[in-house]
Amino acid sequence: MIHFNKSFRRWVLIVIAFISSFGLVIAAATPSPAIPWAELLLRSIQVIQLANLSDQQEVSIGQQINNQIIQQYKIVTDSALVNYVDEIGRRLVAQSDRPRLPFKFQVVADKNVNAFATMGGFVYVHTGLMKAADNEAQLASVIGHEIGHITGKHLANQLRQMSIIEGIATIAGVNRDRLVRVGVEYALRRPRSRQDELDADNRGLRMLTQSGYAPSAMPAFMQKLVTSASLPTFLSTHPAAPERVALLNQSIDPSRANVGAGLDGTAYKSRISSIP
Repeated sequence: MIHFNKSFRRWVLIVIAFISSFGLVIAAATPSPAIPWAELLLRSIQVIQLANLSDQQEVSIGQQINNQIIQQYKIVTDSALVNYVDEIGRRLVAQSDRPRLPFKFQVVADKNVNAFATMGGFVYVHTGLMKAADNEAQLASVIGHEIGHITGKHLANQLRQMSIIEGIATIAGVNRDRLVRVGVEYALRRPRSRQDELDADNRGLRMLTQSGYAPSAMPAFMQKLVTSASLPTFLSTHPAAPERVALLNQSIDPSRANVGAGLDGTAYKSRISSIP
């Protein structure tokens, strides 16, 4: 059951006004039968509900998306490696806007340089990306970026917008199966908007710095990937990488850029030595 908070009620009143006026226009301009305004209202309410999910509801949907994702990938079970990524993730989450969300960090056995996340706190890091990073701070910068997508509720907002287009929200309620299928598609393949990427960068950089890591690691790793022989998966679906590098560098105090932990490459390589 989704509780109607003040923001939700305000949106309902807006929708009622819009649907009422829209229905009058349809009735006046269209001789064929139109969708009853009450049904339009209920559909709109279902869409609005996607923007007012509780943490519990978001985690529930995220868990279903995760169940689909882990069927498509080989998830690493090496406890030392998994615990290492989890340790970094927890350190960053403590400095996030949603520290109480039950985040789950998983390592994917895949040589592609990639990382992604889905709603509810599920973060995935490819072993290929871990090997591509020069140090722990660079790895942490990517994990922080993915946490930023979750704390910013970017996927939830995409699903809400998509539900309007694809008709997932109906008079009977949100079609959870279709929602999950599209959620998987968005998590794995569909690009984020420029606004979402910049927001995740800002959130990630803030977490990285507040967690005690050297902030220079974030633009440094992104620049390394941008100038690699072939653009890695991690950036191929993420727009305007060079612009993001420039904006990140502008956000960092040059005198503090390399101040912090995580720049010891030798120590880092020893922690991930079990990756083939």
